[in-house]
Amino acid sequence: MKNRFVQQVAGTLMLALAFVQPAQADRVKDLASVAAVRSNQLVGYGIVVGLQGTGDGAQVAFTVQTVRSMLVKMGVGLDGPLSDFEKSAAAAGRMDVQNVAAVMVTAELPGMSKPGQRIDINVGTLGKASSLRGGTLILTSLRGVDGEVYALAQGLVTTTGVDASAAGSKVSIGVPTSARIPNGATVERTVETPFDKSEFVVMNVRDQDFTTTTAIVNIVNKTFGAETAKALDGVSLAVRAPVDMSKRVAFMSMIENLDVIPGEAAAKVVVNSRTGTVVISRNVKVTAAAVSHGTISVAIAATNEVSQPNAFAPGQAAGVQNANIAVNEPNKPMFLFQAGVDLRQIVDAINQVGASPSALIAILEALKSSGSLRAELVVI
Repeated sequence: MKNRFVQQVAGTLMLALAFVQPAQADRVKDLASVAAVRSNQLVGYGIVVGLQGTGDGAQVAFTVQTVRSMLVKMGVGLDGPLSDFEKSAAAAGRMDVQNVAAVMVTAELPGMSKPGQRIDINVGTLGKASSLRGGTLILTSLRGVDGEVYALAQGLVTTTGVDASAAGSKVSIGVPTSARIPNGATVERTVETPFDKSEFVVMNVRDQDFTTTTAIVNIVNKTFGAETAKALDGVSLAVRAPVDMSKRVAFMSMIENLDVIPGEAAAKVVVNSRTGTVVISRNVKVTAAAVSHGTISVAIAATNEVSQPNAFAPGQAAGVQNANIAVNEPNKPMFLFQAGVDLRQIVDAINQVGASPSALIAILEALKSSGSLRAELVVI
């Protein structure tokens, strides 16, 4: 039966390549990903050397201990506990490691990475180091959640942050205590995946949507035959793939290049209250509602004057403060939303009254509270 399935796949190759792209269609690879090809997080502890006096110093005990341990492993005779002389020297500041900083190293191991491949790493300070500029990361082991070493990192750190101070003035640009090393780690271990072991290949839709999942299943079955794919839930679908790895890879390549019309996203209004940015999706609608928005401004002007007595009258000059208060309420017209209006009509109606971004945010929040806004309001 498997041979017949492989022949069927080969027979439908031309059909897949000649598949007519529908209007507004997306590729399967842009909508879903193979579950087995997932990334894994790695983390490690290390030190950065070669800094220009911007390191941790003697006040950070674990940095001093790390340097001491590293020197011992390299054959430098520092075995045993610190002597009284070393303790006094450290207290006097003569053992400051101002050019060394303790750091945490993080990386993302892509799925199916093989030993020898290079990955990017991120470096961040742990102690009192003020900058990593010009430093070099010493060989650091990167471990996964299981405690195993999956990569080794080392190299010159790259930071775009600048921190300079002189004569009581200080200028900071970016974050000099965080850095990055492109291709700074070498993969040493492969993460086992079920891609080459299971009869089915599971794919996960990036944005949970039953319509999109169903559309992918339908196009795969239409192209490669019934029962080739089946939905597991609103996020996942299983695809029957050839056993031979070469054919399986070619088969998944054909699937991820199929064109699918995804389901319409849920209606959302995204508001960034810090920047005043408002994004309204195309499916947003409102029920019938009347909206009026205006702001009352209060202006207070203080005038300082001096009150003096008459020329021959007794008394002394005194300061008098007079205040003028004016209240201004602009005459903003009320606009009416008809039931079921679309995005263009919403924007046109709000623009007609000259609403600012902050006023637009207030109007949308009020519409959501009244139950007239048929969309999810997301405030970030």
